[in-house]
Amino acid sequence: MKLHDLKPAPGSKKAPKRVGRGIGSGLGKTAGRGTKGQKARSGGGVRPGFEGGQTPLYRRLPKRGFSNAPFKRNWAEVNVGKLNRFAPGTVVTLEMLREAGLVKGAKDGVKILGQGDLEVSITVKANGFSKSAMEKIQAAGGTAEVI
Repeated sequence: MKLHDLKPAPGSKKAPKRVGRGIGSGLGKTAGRGTKGQKARSGGGVRPGFEGGQTPLYRRLPKRGFSNAPFKRNWAEVNVGKLNRFAPGTVVTLEMLREAGLVKGAKDGVKILGQGDLEVSITVKANGFSKSAMEKIQAAGGTAEVI
């Protein structure tokens, strides 16, 4: 089965309402919008969070906490178990991780995490290592270099 083969179960979806198709349809003339007013107009309606001029909830509640969003580092994370695909003695760099498909997209750097076991002795150059990842790399006879 492929994504394009998926369809809802028979009878689970209603046909869309066909509005503005004559008075006999029950949804002609004003098309179920009533007469006049903001919601009856084309493009009419209010923005999300608007409460009719009352101070909206998102402004009534106090600000809480701290956001480090402008300075957040978006790490690409790779577990040591995935590094077994490299030959022994290899110097694993960011470019090699991208070519191997372990790192996708533009990230701020690579951090090696400690999930899995490493059986090959390699040199890994990355922006960061977890404590367990560094121990596993050294236990396999390799080295971990922070760049």
